[in-house]
Amino acid sequence: MDLLKLSKNAVVHALDKLIELDKKNIKDYQFSNEVPREVKAEADIIIEKILIDKLSISDLSILSEECGLIKSESNSNLRFIIDPIDGTVNFIRGICNCSISVALFDGNTPVFGILASYPSGIIAWGGKGIGAFIGEMPINVSSIKDTKKGVLCTGFPSRFEFNSKTILEQMNLMQSFNKVRMLGSASQSLLQVAQGSVEAYVESNIMIWDVAAGLAIVEGAGGKFIINKQDFNYPIEVIASNNLIDKSIWPFQSNL
Repeated sequence: MDLLKLSKNAVVHALDKLIELDKKNIKDYQFSNEVPREVKAEADIIIEKILIDKLSISDLSILSEECGLIKSESNSNLRFIIDPIDGTVNFIRGICNCSISVALFDGNTPVFGILASYPSGIIAWGGKGIGAFIGEMPINVSSIKDTKKGVLCTGFPSRFEFNSKTILEQMNLMQSFNKVRMLGSASQSLLQVAQGSVEAYVESNIMIWDVAAGLAIVEGAGGKFIINKQDFNYPIEVIASNNLIDKSIWPFQSNL
């Protein structure tokens, strides 16, 4: 089975549905009981169902933001990691782009990722050994090495722990770059790294489904990433870059 083709098809169907939901102004939401600053929207559930229905014919396990791990009977190490809408608040409030995100992982290693951006409608995809593309157009990370000429994407996700230590670390990192952007969507931030619009993305206390597809695309575009732990049941710290920016500035040690 062509899993990349299957995944692209699932994402296209989900994007069509998201367009329909937006036109009908179906944007009801509520705040999560478990994570008070996290927003859960009706659209998330609808899009998730489409993705799971399409991907489940692969007989692979699926890890999703909304319903957790759906185990298959297969013994394969391959699994899909999906986020129905990454940037739910962006979608609800009409702020910039959000993403429908599908990634295939082999264990804890990304194989490929696909992002459908809304409302722009662009579809980005790629992975290590595959390359990275918007549609059929190849994309690559930037060639900027100097952080003082570079742009950083970052953010404060729902699980971010606000205290004097974390705020100081974030400020020191941001001051290392010429400019900083916060897009409200981890996957959209990673797409900016992959297409060379920014040099790096760093975020703490984020979940794997927020970044899975974007990390694969960054690798396909010639960049590198690391995460600070391999247990995807818990929040992680993520660094992704063009692999040229000074590594000494990163908030945790890495071989990036």
